[in-house]
Amino acid sequence: MSLIFLIIEVICFLASLALFFQASLPRYLKAFPFFLLLTIIIEIAGILLVKKKVDSTPMYIVFTTFEFIFYLYILRSIIYNVKVKKVILWLMAIYPVLVLINRTFFQTNTFHTNTYSLGCLLIVGACIFYFYEIFQTTHSVNLMKEPAFWICSGLLFFYTCSFPLVGLWNHLHGLPRIILLNLNAVLQFLNILLYSLFSIAFLCRIRFRRIRRVL
Repeated sequence: MSLIFLIIEVICFLASLALFFQASLPRYLKAFPFFLLLTIIIEIAGILLVKKKVDSTPMYIVFTTFEFIFYLYILRSIIYNVKVKKVILWLMAIYPVLVLINRTFFQTNTFHTNTYSLGCLLIVGACIFYFYEIFQTTHSVNLMKEPAFWICSGLLFFYTCSFPLVGLWNHLHGLPRIILLNLNAVLQFLNILLYSLFSIAFLCRIRFRRIRRVL
C-alpha cells in the first residue's frame, strides 16, 4: 500500500510544480510543492524502514504532527475571520505540545491515535468554517477556479472519513485479515481522492488554449 501512496504523491507533486508558472499565487499555495516533496521523502523512508524491520512509528508521529500544523496554516490562510485566524494560530502552537504530552505519558509505544483524532477534528472544524464563509459571502465566487475550495474539499472528506479508521487503528489489529485489507483499501481510496483534489487545486487556474485544426 505504501508504494501506491508514493506513486499518488509523486503525481500530485508533479502537478504542484505547475504553480511555479502561475502568476499572482497566494503564499500558501507556494508552500505546497515543498510540503509534498517532504511527504514523498517520508514515504520512501517509511518503505525502507519496513524492509529493514525498523519501527517507523516515531517518524510518522513527528510527520503527522507537522502535517496537521501545515494544514492548519493553509486553512488559516484562506479563512477571512480575524478571530478564527487567531484561534487557529493558537491551535498550531498548542497541538505539538499535546502530542508530546500524549507520547510521553499515555501512548508511549504506539501511534498517537488520541492526538491524531484531535487533529482530524481541528481540520474538519476549520474546513466547515471555510465553507460557512463561502455561503455567507455577498459576492459570487467561481469555485471551479478556486484552489482553496478544492483543497478544503479534499481535507474535509479525507479527515472526516479517516477519523474513525486511524483513530481506532491501535485497537483493530485483532480483526480478521480480510477486514484489515478492506480498511486499507478504504484508506487507499481516501488518499487517491485527497491528492486528486489537491492536483485539481494546483491546475484549476491554468488556461488551456484550444487548438483549432486547419482544414
